[in-house]
Amino acid sequence: MSDEKIPETTTQSFAEALAESFMHDEIEIGQLVSGEIVAVAGDIALIAVGGKTEAVMDRAEMGELRPGDGLDAVVVAVSPELRVSHRLAIERREREALRGAHSNGVPVEGKVTGRNKGGYDVSVAGLRGFCPLSQIDVSFPRNVDAYLGKSYLFRITELAEDLSSMVVSRTAVLREERDHLANQAWAAITVGAEIEGTVKSIRDFGVFVDIGGVDGMVHATELTHRFGARPSQIVKVGQIVRVKVLEVDREKERIALSMKALEPDPWSEVTQRFPVGTEFEGQVARKADFGVFVELLPGVDGLLHVSQLPPGMTVADPMLATGNTVKGWVKECDLQRRRISLSLRELASGDPWLDAANRYPAGTVVEGVVERTAAFGVFVEIEPGLTGLIPASESDLPRGADLTKTFAPGAKVSASVLTVDPARKRISLSMKKAKEHKASKEFRQWSEEKQAPRKVELTGFGAALQKALHGKPADKQ
Repeated sequence: MSDEKIPETTTQSFAEALAESFMHDEIEIGQLVSGEIVAVAGDIALIAVGGKTEAVMDRAEMGELRPGDGLDAVVVAVSPELRVSHRLAIERREREALRGAHSNGVPVEGKVTGRNKGGYDVSVAGLRGFCPLSQIDVSFPRNVDAYLGKSYLFRITELAEDLSSMVVSRTAVLREERDHLANQAWAAITVGAEIEGTVKSIRDFGVFVDIGGVDGMVHATELTHRFGARPSQIVKVGQIVRVKVLEVDREKERIALSMKALEPDPWSEVTQRFPVGTEFEGQVARKADFGVFVELLPGVDGLLHVSQLPPGMTVADPMLATGNTVKGWVKECDLQRRRISLSLRELASGDPWLDAANRYPAGTVVEGVVERTAAFGVFVEIEPGLTGLIPASESDLPRGADLTKTFAPGAKVSASVLTVDPARKRISLSMKKAKEHKASKEFRQWSEEKQAPRKVELTGFGAALQKALHGKPADKQ
């Protein structure tokens, strides 16, 4: 700042002006006065503080001010000269503002200058404040030194009358901001709305998403159509996702969201891709006591019931290990209930029961594969879709014998057809009759062979002798 030349008449009257100003008894130390910069000389500035009263002030306190500018100042001395301070006026104004901010809950700016036991030192308007560790953020800080040297808005929670001590909270400001954003978000969120959000946290039961100041939850069942996928396999913390609002409950502060609702429904193409009777290829997804679930498409699983496994196979078979690929046939498809039944047994192309009575008349001996046993008999698959029953009494075993020891699932057996009832889809079989039939057949063959002329086998000598005697071999007679 360049010095302005003070007129000689001003210099000559400076002492008189100061002396005259001392005559104003109403001016006291600590009093706040308003004035105007009238001149600058060396390290001092001459301030007119009303009437003929003038005071001096350190030039360094002018800052960007110039002669002719007005200012507020605090009287710091009245003798031997009237001296004022603009800096103290600023501090006083700021401290009064601090009191107002404390009373009205208005946030103030502060700078974190240091860390001490239990919290941080915060400079607010030149005063030292204390911020407890728990009040520096909405959650406990992972890195306690990350806040040093940074400026934030704080709420003054405690303030001494003489401003000698001050406690501040950044958490209160953050929560207020969060509540404000939350209120705006609640006003904008409606059922059916499609919005973007940020994945905030991931749990086994679902994912919490920040949708603009308020959190909504995507339940694990609403993340994807794919069954059994874990939330951590689908999204990551910080990821931007698009969700659909399913439910809004302001009173309970609950928002239900869905990512699955915005995905194409994989079941929409099931009827075209998996009609009944067609072959399938899928991956074993999971097991249960009653069967195996096979993933046909992402989000579409079919059930391979234990009854549809090849005879002798169980869900514990290594072929059905989770992740393995299996091939078979689609047995049923219920789009409304979203259920697909699968089979590893070849399916009949039509209804095998329609002409079963003609194809298997009583007495016909058939070969089949044991499906399963029960206390009352053995179930045998004769052909795809056609299963007959060998009653225990027709098993050719002693009464009360354990059928499971003789008839293992998957074993091949021969039995004779007793009766066929297409209406009730029942075929009765008998191993006894089959054995009797076999024995009878073997006996007839033996009888026929016994009654047939026997061919005489001659040695070379016998043939020569017979030729000599009769003129021809015995087999040509």
